[in-house]
Amino acid sequence: MEAAMGLMRRMPPKHTETALSALLSLMPQHSSDLLSQVDQPLQVLCDMEYGKEFILCEYNRDADSYRSPWSNKYHPPLEDGSLPSEELRKLETEANDIFAIYRDQYYEGGISSVYMWEDDNECFVGCFLIKKDGSKTGQGRRGYLQEGAWDAIHVIEVGPEEEGTSHYRLTSTVMLSLTTDNESSGTFSLSGSIRRQMNMHLSVQEGHLCNMGRMIEEMESKLRNSLDQVYFGKTKEMVCTLRPPSEVVMRLPDS
Repeated sequence: MEAAMGLMRRMPPKHTETALSALLSLMPQHSSDLLSQVDQPLQVLCDMEYGKEFILCEYNRDADSYRSPWSNKYHPPLEDGSLPSEELRKLETEANDIFAIYRDQYYEGGISSVYMWEDDNECFVGCFLIKKDGSKTGQGRRGYLQEGAWDAIHVIEVGPEEEGTSHYRLTSTVMLSLTTDNESSGTFSLSGSIRRQMNMHLSVQEGHLCNMGRMIEEMESKLRNSLDQVYFGKTKEMVCTLRPPSEVVMRLPDS
């Protein structure tokens, strides 16, 4: 299992689904662990009742059906699928509306979904998902990428309230893949994933959503900086080392 997880950590996101399927066939006894621990590129389904798309993941899955955050129903229909409590469902609905505004401001489009559920310790967990297709045929407005995808998964565990404060543990994963194919840059492919965790004790005076929103905003800023420095920065450094730009020699006229 340790070797399998090490392999999946080194696998490009666009090949994750194929590699995971192969591991599941080789290690069927560890299927539940693999499916719960391996983050896969996010998929999308349309809730025909509301005419809105929602994101599929392990956190809104029950058997082979997925719960929509819009209608709170499973697709395909599932009679005994797990549902959040009435109070948590109200918080989930509000979170989806707020997170959609955050997505539009930071990502200029894309798809977002928020799911919440109770855990076994009188607490609750929230999963905030964003998928942005930046390809020419998707939602890429600048047209630079032949293919491009940004998948962000933020899971926040909220502890019980004690003396006006709660403990929040945020685990964030971002999967990035891009491919260019044009005359100026040629053919270039880059993909990878990054995961970080954050723990905070915060006052609940302004509500859980305010605290979770600030944590996600701070974490995404850190992740974007890390991706810029690690993936793009190191790639540029290696390319310039292997293929240094031609030197320009300036000659002064004879005096």
